[in-house]
Amino acid sequence: MKTIRIAAALLIGPDARTLLVRKRGTQAFMQPGGKIDAGESAVQALARELNEELGLVIATEDAGFLGEFSAVAANEPGHEVNCQLYRVQVEQDVVPAAEIEEIVWVDAGDVGHLKLAPLTRDAILPLYRTLQTA
Repeated sequence: MKTIRIAAALLIGPDARTLLVRKRGTQAFMQPGGKIDAGESAVQALARELNEELGLVIATEDAGFLGEFSAVAANEPGHEVNCQLYRVQVEQDVVPAAEIEEIVWVDAGDVGHLKLAPLTRDAILPLYRTLQTA
């Protein structure tokens, strides 16, 4: 199985909900972020992707590293994603751009109606719930 290296954000809004995105032509919601380019650090990739996908400008030092997680890729059969996950607090509005078709803010319990990427469902949202109750 091939591995795709990505950086993703557990993006937390002013009301403590987290943002999930769905890329155009796909079904599964996931954290915003994307592939890490050659010569780029994970946090640099995250800042670039958040800007491209949501119009967010973040300072890389404001992204808190939460850990490394892996799961079967949602949109690329035969691939696994290896994710460097960062917590990012945002105050400004986000606007879907580039390949993002839909965004949704969710709280720790309100996701039963959404189709979720395996990494989001099995690793990131459980971590988010733990952080919310901590």
